[in-house]
Amino acid sequence: MFVTGHTSFGGPAEPSRGQRRAASIRDVAKAAGVSYQTVSRVINDQPSVRDETRRRVQEAISDLGFRRNATAFALASGVTRSISVLTSNTVLYGYAATLQGLEEASRAAGYALGVRVLTPEDDLDRAVAAAVDSGGGIVVIGFDQIGAAALDRVPADVPCAAVVEAPSPGHKPDRPAVWADDREAARAATEYLLALGHETVHYVAIPASTGTRRSARPRAEGWRQALKAAGVTAPAPSGKGWDARAGYEAGRKLARNRDVTAILCGNDDLALGVLRALHHEGRRVPQDVSVIGFDGAPHSEFLTPSLTTVRLDFPGLGRAAFELLRAQLDTDRHDFAPVPADPELVLRESSGEREA
Repeated sequence: MFVTGHTSFGGPAEPSRGQRRAASIRDVAKAAGVSYQTVSRVINDQPSVRDETRRRVQEAISDLGFRRNATAFALASGVTRSISVLTSNTVLYGYAATLQGLEEASRAAGYALGVRVLTPEDDLDRAVAAAVDSGGGIVVIGFDQIGAAALDRVPADVPCAAVVEAPSPGHKPDRPAVWADDREAARAATEYLLALGHETVHYVAIPASTGTRRSARPRAEGWRQALKAAGVTAPAPSGKGWDARAGYEAGRKLARNRDVTAILCGNDDLALGVLRALHHEGRRVPQDVSVIGFDGAPHSEFLTPSLTTVRLDFPGLGRAAFELLRAQLDTDRHDFAPVPADPELVLRESSGEREA
């Protein structure tokens, strides 16, 4: 799992080069020559502060660009702070589990969480503007084209964090973001299938988050890299959606090709459809065809055969994204962001050595 933005691992959060650390309430107190309790009374508009003292504190706040701690203000005032989540899906496992992590983290911190589901028919500019107008900050789940487009439309001065697919090597998102290294995970899954004796591995792809090329997604790139390293020409990826129906349609075509002995799927829902298609065509799993899914959805363990899959820590990604946003809203926080678990290849019954 990787994070970029206002946090680091193994030490205090460091500002990027040329960027000043956000001022804390104690910085304001020092600049104004007062106690931090006095600063708190000023920012909470309490009357028991002399006019001259209030003026010095307000000048220090302005000079330092201080923003008050949202959580502390909520506790003191009883006013609930909120964040808005923009996502195009709440049903597929990766989206739902990411939302679960966001909800858990925001509730524990005293924030209310609102979810806006984006559709292809929405005017994204208006949808993003409505989220901005609701106040607080914004988290974008940018696993797909709609989410990625919404993230691009969030104004630069609005506190924002995102959960995205792994960017290309050497590139980072423009906004604070968190992602899992599914490129490396797909490469490892493909290598595992090749090591079992399969001559090649076919791929049922999830849609691209940018453009239209399914082969440009990190999981597709990892799959292709493993095949290239093994001296194998990658077959054309198949698949036209996210769900089990799309997996079934792709799986029927693959199942009819007796040269197909190993299939990597872009998510577990696709794998579910592929397994059903193989069964309908009389192909045994894993004796005739090995199948690996992606994401680690809970139901994958209880399929027949149980599904080998790449498990991703989506709840952890959600919690980490919330902390990236919270660091922008609560500028005197210096806590470490939680670190989601690394992707893990979970071996089950759907993969095995190729039979002669």
